[in-house]
Amino acid sequence: MSLQFIGLKEINGPLVVLDHVPQASYEEMVEIVLENGTTRMGRIVEILGEKVVIQVFEGTKGISLQNTRTRLTGKPMELPLSREILGRVFNGAGRPLDGLGEIYPEKYADINGKPINPVSRIYPRNYIRTGISSIDAMTTLIRGQKLPIFSESGLSHNKLAVQIVRQAQIAEEQGQEFAVVFAAMGVQNDVADYFRSKFEESGALQRVVMFLNLSNDPIVERILTPRCALTAAEYLAFEQNMHILVILTDMTSYAEALREFSSSKGEIPGRKGFPGYLYSDLASLYERAGVIENATGSVTQIPILTMPNGDITHPIPDLTAYITEGQIVLDRTLDQMGIYPPVSVLPSLSRLMKDGIGEGYTRADHAAVSNQLFACCARVSDARALASVIGEEELSAVDKKYMEFGKAFERYFLTQGKDEDRSIEYTLDLGWDLLCILPREELSRIDTELLDRFYDPKRAERFKK
Repeated sequence: MSLQFIGLKEINGPLVVLDHVPQASYEEMVEIVLENGTTRMGRIVEILGEKVVIQVFEGTKGISLQNTRTRLTGKPMELPLSREILGRVFNGAGRPLDGLGEIYPEKYADINGKPINPVSRIYPRNYIRTGISSIDAMTTLIRGQKLPIFSESGLSHNKLAVQIVRQAQIAEEQGQEFAVVFAAMGVQNDVADYFRSKFEESGALQRVVMFLNLSNDPIVERILTPRCALTAAEYLAFEQNMHILVILTDMTSYAEALREFSSSKGEIPGRKGFPGYLYSDLASLYERAGVIENATGSVTQIPILTMPNGDITHPIPDLTAYITEGQIVLDRTLDQMGIYPPVSVLPSLSRLMKDGIGEGYTRADHAAVSNQLFACCARVSDARALASVIGEEELSAVDKKYMEFGKAFERYFLTQGKDEDRSIEYTLDLGWDLLCILPREELSRIDTELLDRFYDPKRAERFKK
């Protein structure tokens, strides 16, 4: 039997308080019927004895304390799921935005998901090719990994996200399907239109599930958006046997919505006003990536976040780095130099790439080339610092070679077109061409056998034109 409660005890911003409610459940969905007969949805976010706090999705404007009727549904928020969701566009709460009608569901799933048993996890090994040299060679994305992109306001992370969605592929395997779940949180209308139009133009939309939460949408919807996206991803991966790449942008908007929601509940703030449970809340999203034993599919995550004031020690990037397996850092200085994508190589890393590259995955020389490029970039940084003090003309012959390498690396390796899709073979060959600028004895991270096979100073002549 369903009980209806007439009247409310209190209204506070997006929250309403109901008293004398027995046997309520945390995250339970609630129907709120206004005096004029319209219905709004909410969910229980706090329980204090028989008093419950309900977060109203559409806001509390027009709600009466006396005549509002509230009904508890007895279940959490669920997302309708079927294979039809591919190629569709939804709002942050999972309702269709594309005018193609409702989804005919094969099942409904709780958007909060279920924790993956660590024992059933399989160590991620195979890689996902993005077609972007700086990512594929230096910070390789592995299936089942969570690899965030740390950006700043005004940088080209949206263009990079679109390029990854358009170009991302898994290694050719019989019967393996690949799709992308894309969730945008707190974006403006022009940015949302940019994402939709670019995916439609490229034809990528047919293998993309989009969740769009606009900046003028309720903050509660922003908190639901990544959970809806990950629920869709888990369904496609573990029930439809697909490999799914989830892109979440912008996690800073999500965390700020969480801070606003926490403040409205009167919770004691932590660092920079964020709730003390920010770490566990982010972990509840990021840890939904992985590969599970006896499952054909996988869920891989690329969360994108803008670091406030470019501060990598800010709580959002700081906690994200603790939970995830590396990061790709975008640099404003490179962006101002006209380099796209402006990936800063030295602070970027992928902790899982060592076991997903090499013979049988990418190419036998991948690890050696990557290690040597990292070492050379570090040496370039030192040479530039020295040149800023004594002048480039006073550098040693070897340091001048490193300066030459650094300029060529930025111009030819880091820089590529927004529609340029590079194969891993092309990327590694380009890496060898660049390394051949340097004397052979400087390539100490590569064994003699590979040097005998690939090193040839003539390969570097293309950069002297």
